[in-house]
Amino acid sequence: MHAMQYELTLPADYDTAIIRARVSRIGHLLDDWEGLALKAYLLRERGVHGSPVNQYAPFYLWNTVEGMNTFLWGGAFQGLSDDFGRPAVQQWTGLAYAEGGAVGSPARVAVRRRERVPDGVTLSEVMADAVEETGRLAREDGAVLAAAAVDSRAWELVHFSLWEHESPMADGDVFQVLHLSAPGLGRLPQGRQW
Repeated sequence: MHAMQYELTLPADYDTAIIRARVSRIGHLLDDWEGLALKAYLLRERGVHGSPVNQYAPFYLWNTVEGMNTFLWGGAFQGLSDDFGRPAVQQWTGLAYAEGGAVGSPARVAVRRRERVPDGVTLSEVMADAVEETGRLAREDGAVLAAAAVDSRAWELVHFSLWEHESPMADGDVFQVLHLSAPGLGRLPQGRQW
């Protein structure tokens, strides 16, 4: 599993209806993308769920690097780059994935929490804790799914979860889910990824 996200931080007075219309128009294009487990089309609006910014920030879980690379280099990502400028694309190596009790339910919100892996820690213990946190989140009421991944260049963990209700049982940045493309979610291995 590979995780990926880019963020487009928009002006404070930006009409987020433009993003909603864009997702409504093109969101279905990845509903059958080869190698994609999940793309969550995510939006934060200034003042909603405590967000200080307007931000469009899709989050991806990939089953294959080939699918991810085809998306990035094969033309699909070019449209976003042409419209908004080319954003930095964050990538994390998968640590764990777990389905929640609400799997199959429509996801209304997503939560993303990033945290630095401190210097001087035992990496196997930190990664085992991230796996345990994934399972804990998935067991919470209303959880659709949870995942954890690590960027070993910046030594950053990311915890990602989807929720069927507006009050997630997780800490972090809260996003509205505008659309989900999940062609390969059923093929994503559950549990620890090593």
